[in-house]
Amino acid sequence: MNEKLENLLSHLETFLPKPLTAEQWQSSTAFRWRRRDSIFGSIGFLQPVKYVSDICFSDLQGIDRQRDAIRENTNNFIQKKPANNILLTGARGTGKSSLIKASLHEFASQGLRLVEVEKEHLADLADITELLADRPERFIVFCDDLSFEDGESGYKAMKSALDGSISAQVDNVLIYATSNRRHLLPEYMKDNEGYVHSDDGEIHPGEVVEEKISLSERFGLWLSFYPPKQDEYLAIVGHWLHHFGMNDAQITNARAEALVWALERGSRSGRVAWQFAKHWAGSHA
Repeated sequence: MNEKLENLLSHLETFLPKPLTAEQWQSSTAFRWRRRDSIFGSIGFLQPVKYVSDICFSDLQGIDRQRDAIRENTNNFIQKKPANNILLTGARGTGKSSLIKASLHEFASQGLRLVEVEKEHLADLADITELLADRPERFIVFCDDLSFEDGESGYKAMKSALDGSISAQVDNVLIYATSNRRHLLPEYMKDNEGYVHSDDGEIHPGEVVEEKISLSERFGLWLSFYPPKQDEYLAIVGHWLHHFGMNDAQITNARAEALVWALERGSRSGRVAWQFAKHWAGSHA
């Protein structure tokens, strides 16, 4: 009977995700939090990322203030000094996610690790931080393109993880999140119905509005991003064309076409500049 039970347990273990080995902890700098359905329910686990972005701070042009702020904060975190959770918000394609990847590239050799968590898995944040708490490395939990609709479970999990849970924040874990919405929740005209206008002219935000801004306020550092001006956009194009081996004359000749490329896409951004540079360098190599 015991042998049959052992065989059954051994068979069931094949369906369960394996915990990370010591070698995987040592050799990997980035991880993703995954979930796998099994007969025991949905089980969360860390999966090493095989191919990690090699983008550097020097590759990110026109966002010097934001770059310096995230670099200083991350360096403080690595040095076990006080550091803040960061919310990066603003226009799409302006380097928000790239700055976080560049932070990993710069500080991985000093023990920094990145754990990417998708929005639908944010309810697992407490389990993730508990798993990381006893590790010697320093972890950034990375939530990309974060936004919530009213009533989503991940919203309250994120609030608790940032500041509000009965347990203390874990010393070796920070949360860096990017979003196109500054307050992470949609804002509607009806929300203003909760405002109260007093006789002295003071406006008191209603409870609905207070709830909508309460999550973003728990991030200690906000970094805002804006579309680059034309000369900044062209400088980014020039940087990436140089990266692809183009000389100064070729870069100058590409300027007019780079502006047309941005016009056709309806925006100027670092991402648009990168996409144009790949197209132009591929066509003129």
